[in-house]
Amino acid sequence: MQEVQMDEILELIEQKQYSRLRQELSEWNEADIAAIFEKLPKEELIKVFRILPKTMAADVFAYLPIETEQTIITSLTDREAANIINNLMADDATDLMEEMPAGVVKKLLANASAEARRDINHLLRYPEDSAGSIMTVEFVDLKENLTVKQAIDRIRKTGVDKETINICYVLDKERHLIGTVALRYLLLHDEDEIIGDIMNDNIISCNTMMDQEEVAMLFSKYDFTTMPVVDNEDRLVGIITIDDIVDILQEEATEDIEKMAAIVPTDKPYMKTGVFETWKKRIPWLLLLMISATVTGGIITHYENALSTYVVLTSFIPMLMDTGGNAGGQASVTIIRGLSLNEISFRDIFRIMWKESRVALLCGLTLAVANFAKMMIIERVSIPVALVVCLTLIMAVLFAKLVGCTLPMLAQKVGFDPAVMASPFITTIVDALSLVIYFQVATHLLHLKG
Repeated sequence: MQEVQMDEILELIEQKQYSRLRQELSEWNEADIAAIFEKLPKEELIKVFRILPKTMAADVFAYLPIETEQTIITSLTDREAANIINNLMADDATDLMEEMPAGVVKKLLANASAEARRDINHLLRYPEDSAGSIMTVEFVDLKENLTVKQAIDRIRKTGVDKETINICYVLDKERHLIGTVALRYLLLHDEDEIIGDIMNDNIISCNTMMDQEEVAMLFSKYDFTTMPVVDNEDRLVGIITIDDIVDILQEEATEDIEKMAAIVPTDKPYMKTGVFETWKKRIPWLLLLMISATVTGGIITHYENALSTYVVLTSFIPMLMDTGGNAGGQASVTIIRGLSLNEISFRDIFRIMWKESRVALLCGLTLAVANFAKMMIIERVSIPVALVVCLTLIMAVLFAKLVGCTLPMLAQKVGFDPAVMASPFITTIVDALSLVIYFQVATHLLHLKG
């Protein structure tokens, strides 16, 4: 979509040339029209939505953010709202219902068609973030005794309102899933062949109660575009399509990034989150980290006498704390990502610790050598002080990486999200460890009194 075209459409809206606007929009892609709606005030948004062709309105509606959907649906007449609900895919309609007030949901369901109401109620009963809550019930099912010709005729008859017809699902009399067949195979085989003879009976499916993140992993593993969803008796109840998985992956990645930055996750886009709401999401962790950081101050106070003897030691505290925190952050992010992709698990903890220990020693030695040269050439400190700082660097990096790799795994083991144990939290722990190591090394090598 070109920016020039966008400006032309916005100009037509401003000039209230609605007849020409309707004609122009009818030739646009639904996703591009939804992008225009994001730029409109509420009053204009409702007007423009109402002039869309009925066949296009529901498709455009499905591309809109949930807040915009709520604005539109509550501004339409009962008849207009029912038309949207009836023409939405069942999973999209269910997502809308989950975010609406109970009174509005009751009203919308009362005006929806019996079929739409049945499908929405069916999906609403599944827990949030489960496979059942994101599936759609619009799929093509076939019987194994049909011929290819009969199967194609059935697809032509029933496929127009389905989410996808690329993959069809073969069911027995009790609706157990016994195979799948791709549309291209139907087109390539002889019309008289039997579905049961050409179907793929090596089925990979997910249960209605499976977590949506696990479903996304299956899509990634098998490169699927659709996946069947079965109940506990292996009866087919719906399918999940790749467009829903893309949304899930984006949601999960955003949630992990926010947790790793010590922010309470939110579903709203940044520009649509108010200042007070943003404050509420950020302040809990900031308070916790600030309070926990008082431990660092306590350690420095405890070794105040030692610092007064060798004041130069004070100038290296920020560098040691930052280096330890960065080293721990590197390890934690790597492990958290590996856990989220199921590349590693808790049983690998000792192998991971052994690997991170060797990496830490190499990193620590490299940093120590570079820092020793800097201290000798630029800062011109005494060799004992340089040795204290460099030994602390090696040990701080070692402990930081061990903390960074083990805490996320321990968190997952006890049922917490490993993303919580990311840089801010680990940095606070590592800062305290680095200081303790620093002063202990200084006490022994410089014969300080703690």
